[in-house]
Amino acid sequence: MSSEISIEALLTRRKKGYSLEAPFYTSEEIFKLDMEIIFGRHWLHVGVEPDVPEPGDVMVVDIGKTSVIVMRDDDMELRAFHNVCRHRGARIILQEKTSVGNLVCSYHQWTYGQDGELLFAEHMGKDFDRKCRNLKKVHIRSVGGLIFICLAEEAPDDIDRMAAMIEPYILPHDIRNCKVAKTVDLIEKGNWKLTMENNRECYHCVGNHPELTVPLFEYGFGFAPDGTNPKRMEHVAKYEALLQSCHVGWEAAGFPSREIEHLTDTTGFRAERLPLDGAGEAHTKDTRCASNKLLGSITERKLGALSFWTQPNSWNHFMSDHIVTFSVFPLGPDRNLLRTRWLVHKDAVEGVDYDLDRLTEVWEATNQQDADLVEISHNGALSPAYEPGPYSPYTEPLVEKFAEWYVGRMAEHLLGKQAAVGVAAE
Repeated sequence: MSSEISIEALLTRRKKGYSLEAPFYTSEEIFKLDMEIIFGRHWLHVGVEPDVPEPGDVMVVDIGKTSVIVMRDDDMELRAFHNVCRHRGARIILQEKTSVGNLVCSYHQWTYGQDGELLFAEHMGKDFDRKCRNLKKVHIRSVGGLIFICLAEEAPDDIDRMAAMIEPYILPHDIRNCKVAKTVDLIEKGNWKLTMENNRECYHCVGNHPELTVPLFEYGFGFAPDGTNPKRMEHVAKYEALLQSCHVGWEAAGFPSREIEHLTDTTGFRAERLPLDGAGEAHTKDTRCASNKLLGSITERKLGALSFWTQPNSWNHFMSDHIVTFSVFPLGPDRNLLRTRWLVHKDAVEGVDYDLDRLTEVWEATNQQDADLVEISHNGALSPAYEPGPYSPYTEPLVEKFAEWYVGRMAEHLLGKQAAVGVAAE
């Protein structure tokens, strides 16, 4: 970023309805602020309860330079700690996933209980106070089986509001009684905000996602009602009628479905269940369920797909037979990691109840296609010719919501709450 232009100036002059200026995607200085303000102070989606299903199960999550231990204790409670020994700072857990009794640092064998309390530290003398050297805790919260952490000293308390509103939507899919069938990490060669922006619209879907657009209706993600194509408008009208009919039927059966949208809240989120094309069952090439074992107590296969998004780093899709979760972790101004998990019923047997390739093929193809789009977008932002472009009011309003959330959160921390309100109103 040019030293002549401050981030405060960039935030203040941001034009509503347009993409961000190039430094927001390319600047090392802004990336560091992103890690401090966005990823250091907000609730982040990092996994699912089936990642740590049994007592002693541990998962390590890296957020920039911060490593976090997520574990299940003997009382089946979730706990999270900084993965830093309180002796001389060594990493305690070195594997991405493992199972432990206590947490033991391999360097000098300092040993911590599942509550983070220092239990054993040899050769430290009689005046050593173990109570001052417990592991540093990290805020952790399960929302219907989705695991969120917050690295801030004081975490935003509006996650309680999000949980109260969203859990009725996702609890019928019973994440806690699922298992992770597959996890894939994909490095995308672009800024993390480009990944999130790309996810928040389907303007690009017809031209780039031949697999995903088999089950997805294009009209569920916005369209321009210009009336120039009568056949298209007829299809739109049929989709709108189908959407209303499905929402009425699903909600009568106990599946909340209508859109709830709070994307500009501190802990921003959105959810809506949408019908699928074809058989209407799943994000598969034949639009039918990928697993014969339906989730929870679900008996109806044709439940469409519930989409649940959170700011700043996740989106998730819930179907009658499986769940796909996505979380984004920045690695640098020009790189981020997209982690995708596919969940099925815990009793589903691979090769009997589901075929793993069939379960994952649509989103594996789609993720790579999106990664390619993120890369060309980032390369474009590097060009001197780049300037912010206008969002479509029909297909990209949710991209604007993401940009509005990001600018508002950054402005509040850098300019103060009153100034942030003014920036958001520009």
